[in-house]
Amino acid sequence: MITLTPKTLSPFSFLCNPIPKHQNQNSKYTIVTQYSDSNSKPTFNSNCESEFQTERGLKFDIGETFFRHESATGRDLGVLAAALYKRSKGKLRVLDALCGCGIRSLRYLIEAEADFVLANDANDDNRKVITENLSQVESGDDPRWAVTLSDANRIMTECYLKRDFFDLIDIDSFGSDSSFLRSAINALKLDGLLYVTSTDGFSSGGRRPQQTLAAYGAYVRPMPYSNELGLRMLIGGAVRVASVLGYRVTPLFSYYSYHGPIFRVMLRVNRGKLPDNRNYGFISYCHNCGSSQEYSWAELGRMSCPCSDSKVQGCVSSLKLALIHVVVSKSLIVSGPLWTGPLHDTIYITEMLHLAEEWGWAGSGSGTDLDKLLNQMVAESDPRLPFGYTKLDEVASRAKVNSPPLRAVMSTLEKEGYAASRSHIESNAIKTNCSMAGCIRIAKQLQQCSSAE
Repeated sequence: MITLTPKTLSPFSFLCNPIPKHQNQNSKYTIVTQYSDSNSKPTFNSNCESEFQTERGLKFDIGETFFRHESATGRDLGVLAAALYKRSKGKLRVLDALCGCGIRSLRYLIEAEADFVLANDANDDNRKVITENLSQVESGDDPRWAVTLSDANRIMTECYLKRDFFDLIDIDSFGSDSSFLRSAINALKLDGLLYVTSTDGFSSGGRRPQQTLAAYGAYVRPMPYSNELGLRMLIGGAVRVASVLGYRVTPLFSYYSYHGPIFRVMLRVNRGKLPDNRNYGFISYCHNCGSSQEYSWAELGRMSCPCSDSKVQGCVSSLKLALIHVVVSKSLIVSGPLWTGPLHDTIYITEMLHLAEEWGWAGSGSGTDLDKLLNQMVAESDPRLPFGYTKLDEVASRAKVNSPPLRAVMSTLEKEGYAASRSHIESNAIKTNCSMAGCIRIAKQLQQCSSAE
């Protein structure tokens, strides 16, 4: 039977310490079931339910924890970012705040070569599976990992109060729980990395505006690019919390996956505030013409759509003018405040791609999902591209033609001097600085060319 003795658990009274084989008296954490023999392997209790999985060559048990194979890409991205940090800084300490079965912690230790990982989970029933999975990692005189079983906010607050800061904090939370942001930012080193999560697709789709207002300080309405809004409201929530604490955050990459759905963003945190609320404002969408615009805080109350301006120019009657303004006001919807800046850092994503190629995860015509994703992210990070994406089905519907081939549309846009890329969020959509009216024109031209052939 495993017992916890508070007097032996330092610095945390809730640190899991199941019969350590070796304990360094000078260590800040208690070692949890470390294996010092290079030939020894972790053993699993055959009497309990176990389900072994393999990810990137690492074997682990998920027990009865919640686990998704589909989330492996998000874990790949986190490991690549962690490895880049270790290479640039020379040291890496990770806090896995909601570790589940511990696979992220294991991968940070082995693949990113983290110097230390604190794996925390609030569910005491996960104690055995976490410690046995991490026991595959050997340590010398200093422990490389420890396990705590506590509320994530509590563990991060304890670390902050003891000035025990981390280089990377991974928060793989469920729903739209943003309560971890403040304590995570406080427990992070300056220039550290914060990997945050949301799985609330209903809120990003504009179905729960009061929920997004409470969680992220943004009132989100239904828009065609709702999944991108999910990433932007997550970043915007972090921007707002960080600003209150005197910090500024910069997104290094933003990742959406349809299963769940899952929104994951890697942020870099530094001292200072966002200058002049730059990249933190409001987004509008017009149901009438399909155009989108960005508005700053200073422009609130002066929102309009270009389609209303063109109609007003042809009006001679004040009654017609009033009717047009009524129609436009009903067709124009606004969401915000949100992050309106770039979702990815081009240089950083390129470095991640090079590292993935070095490890054999991408490149050399591998055609892997990770290879495609990173290349799409590089293309999406073109500074000429605005927020949002354009669905070709919407273009076809407005143009009253068949949906045009994506490659043909992109080729035409580039020939006309527009920036264009695929969207990793929506397969049949493009990111472009061409207006909806321009896309409609191109769709009609392609339809005419196709009919002529």
